[in-house]
Amino acid sequence: MTQMTQMTQISVSRPPRTAAACGATRRPPIGTAARPRNRAWILVLACLLCASSAWAQAVPFEYRLSFPTPEHRWMVVEARFGGLPADTAEIRMSRTSPGRYALHEFAKNVFEVSITDGRGRALAPVRPNLHQWNVSGHDGTVVITYKVFGDRTDGTYLSVDAAHAHMNMPATVMFVRGQMDRPARVTFVQPPGRTWRVATQLFPTPDSLVFTAPNIHYLLDSPAEFSDFTLRTFAVDDQTVRIALHHDGTDADADAYTRDVEKIVREAAKVFGEMPRFDTGTYTFLADYLPWVDGDGMEHRNSTVVSRRGTLRNPDQRLGMLGTVSHEFFHAWNMERLRATRIEPFDFEAANVSDELWFGEGFTNYYGGLILERAGLMPLESLLGGFAGVVNTVQFSPGRQIRSAVEMSRLAPFVDAAVSIDRTAWPNLFISYYTYGQAIALGLDLSLRDRTDGKLTLDDYMRALWRKFGRSADKTPGIVPATYTIQDLRDTLAEVSGDAKFAEQFFERYVLGRELVDYAKLMARAGLVVRQRQAGKAWMGDVRLQAGAGGARVPTLVPFGSPLYKAGVAQDDYVVSLGGTDIVRDGQVDEILARHKPGDRVALRFVRRGGEKVDTAITLEEDPRVEIVPVESTGSAPSPDQKRFRAAWLGAQ
Repeated sequence: MTQMTQMTQISVSRPPRTAAACGATRRPPIGTAARPRNRAWILVLACLLCASSAWAQAVPFEYRLSFPTPEHRWMVVEARFGGLPADTAEIRMSRTSPGRYALHEFAKNVFEVSITDGRGRALAPVRPNLHQWNVSGHDGTVVITYKVFGDRTDGTYLSVDAAHAHMNMPATVMFVRGQMDRPARVTFVQPPGRTWRVATQLFPTPDSLVFTAPNIHYLLDSPAEFSDFTLRTFAVDDQTVRIALHHDGTDADADAYTRDVEKIVREAAKVFGEMPRFDTGTYTFLADYLPWVDGDGMEHRNSTVVSRRGTLRNPDQRLGMLGTVSHEFFHAWNMERLRATRIEPFDFEAANVSDELWFGEGFTNYYGGLILERAGLMPLESLLGGFAGVVNTVQFSPGRQIRSAVEMSRLAPFVDAAVSIDRTAWPNLFISYYTYGQAIALGLDLSLRDRTDGKLTLDDYMRALWRKFGRSADKTPGIVPATYTIQDLRDTLAEVSGDAKFAEQFFERYVLGRELVDYAKLMARAGLVVRQRQAGKAWMGDVRLQAGAGGARVPTLVPFGSPLYKAGVAQDDYVVSLGGTDIVRDGQVDEILARHKPGDRVALRFVRRGGEKVDTAITLEEDPRVEIVPVESTGSAPSPDQKRFRAAWLGAQ
């Protein structure tokens, strides 16, 4: 998924992993010996064979999705759960969604629920909590009908209107606890007066409005776009890539977008040396680009949702759209098939916590931009600007002194598109695992290239992980049988590099620890210069003041250790004057700073929240943030070795 930054607070719990019933075991943590895997593999394989047989024989759960008045933003779901055991059926709405790690409480949009048995006899459910309907006294079949409201078009929620139904299944359909291995059959009903088509990774049938899923895990991982979308396709090897575009552009816009997406797909496949084997031989992009949709990207096993508020007609928005495409398609390998142990199987009832999101999301973030560069879709300056932003964030954010990349990953349920109304200190305590992981990926790629003169790269590492853990998932829709831990990631790096000490030190220092590689030294191999972007200029912290009546307000948390922080200034304070000059308009602070140099001690007057007036002084510093530029822009020429190194790294593969 693409990065989201809103926050909330939750309590975290997880039920026992389903795989444990089949004899699968977690891999040991770092510092312990790895257990032999042959026996575990045999047990897992036996479980999969049993599960496949069960899917073929079990009564499918039936879902009927209808849209009587889509303009009012709700739809009707009728779910028929047959072949149930005689005891109480625990029917639930999801609290989470694949690719999201926080709670989203989808039951909040469900209303007008009615329940009968298979003969139409009304049943009265018991509600043990807001997400669950307990149904007793049924005849082996429970039919539940309800309406669900949805008005957010993105990768997480449900959206229904006169133009389309955009369905993330956890926000749409219920499931029966303990029956996740059951197959499903889904029927879409045309809204009155409309002729829409369905785009989804669900398995097709001869009826274009009826689809199936081999199990409920797969169903809940399968978003659908039901609309009069524009369809484009292209072939890669012997598989088909489909683009279902819900947009307001022209056919020429759709064609140009498709050409760019194809370049991304082909370049991404080169990283791993092959495409995943998609379950129906098809991969689907569900793309919504309209002025009223919400920006998002959400990966799924054989599809992805990419959305952005905007239009394909605007060329200035194209790079951002393609960046999401690149990131999400890379997830078809890294996250969907290369999967961490703690998020497989995905838990639909509680927040999902993982130590490895710095790898799953951060390494994907790194390749998202790199693939655009290799495909010729991103200017070098944009790529280097992105790298500089990553280095600046990780190097100078106070959070790195508090938590490692692993510890940042564990905090995903607090920050992953979750909403908080209370203020937190997160800007000073947290670095996104997307950003932190991207910094690690950049450092590891350049380190491998530097120490082997380009003979080994991060691409080699990703291929090795794919062979060990990813490929096996191609054969089991909805299930990833071979998952990895941090220990596995470290062991694989040792194997690829042929140097166990290097792998151990890299993980101890940069993944489990809080050190950073020497980016300036490593970038120099590619003829790139890392330098201070505001060398010699006075700076008082990364805070943009808002001038107005009473001075310039401090709108955000003041970074720990910055000159403003040391001077005692905090969020919601008002800077009244600096260097003896009253602050009355925007831009004035920058003008005052331009008259000073680092090390100057300047008079500062501010008013604290609550009214206390403070007269003090602030010691200005030099802005430590950096930029990354080609050596050519400094007036020098790259050497032949630097040109070769850069081309092998950033050029088409």
